[in-house]
Amino acid sequence: MSIQHSDVLYTAVATAENGRDGRVATDDGKLDVVVNPPKAMGGSGEGTNPEQLFAAGYSACFQGALGVVARNENADISGSTVTAEVGIGKNDDGFGLIVKISASLPNVDAETAKSLIEKAHQVCPYSKATRGNITVELAV
Repeated sequence: MSIQHSDVLYTAVATAENGRDGRVATDDGKLDVVVNPPKAMGGSGEGTNPEQLFAAGYSACFQGALGVVARNENADISGSTVTAEVGIGKNDDGFGLIVKISASLPNVDAETAKSLIEKAHQVCPYSKATRGNITVELAV
């Protein structure tokens, strides 16, 4: 279900110069990075790249969703981490992404951890945005 413009609480604004081989900065200056293609894709690998930025955003968002779910279920996720691995590769119409979300939840059993990350995947805005568009694998 989509949100309406009137429902927006915050809007992030970033501008890229020269695509994958240039610079990306937010309007508030809090993020200002050089981007270069990774060496695996023929680039210099000196700067960050869009996949790393996406992985950083997705892992942070997913961790937040995990916190919401854990609070609702009175689960202790202190000390937990979420890692997002974002792969890029060729597909039928150019390039596509694939994501693996791995969560470490040291204070809950494996069954609870699996349930929590599955529920977080249902509420995380990044998961909602990618659902049906790219493969997202969940792991504990």
